[in-house]
Amino acid sequence: MKVTRIYTGSDNQTHAEEYEVELGTARGATELAEPIEVTSLQFRRTSPEYFIDWHNAPRRQYVVTLSGESEVELGDGTKIRLYPGHILLAEDITGQGHISRAVGSEDRISLFIPLPER
Repeated sequence: MKVTRIYTGSDNQTHAEEYEVELGTARGATELAEPIEVTSLQFRRTSPEYFIDWHNAPRRQYVVTLSGESEVELGDGTKIRLYPGHILLAEDITGQGHISRAVGSEDRISLFIPLPER
């Protein structure tokens, strides 16, 4: 299971990296990751007109796309497509931030999962 992490580098720019979530064997045909402490859960719907110019993540949070698509654009022009099943860990709470925009003609449904402050 892959997660795309966006974070602020020492150059004050948002960067991206992918990492693999380690899954351990549980009972039967189940694999589980270690639990992650979260603070709440929020559902969100954005329209095909959705666009937010340069901004930072409001807090460290996971964003899971359930349906529809959007993309995040970084300062170097890199675009990260957020599609159904995609998991984003947004940690660029300082610096230049990123641009968010809808892709396609349908609403995007996503799940925001804020993490505790460090």
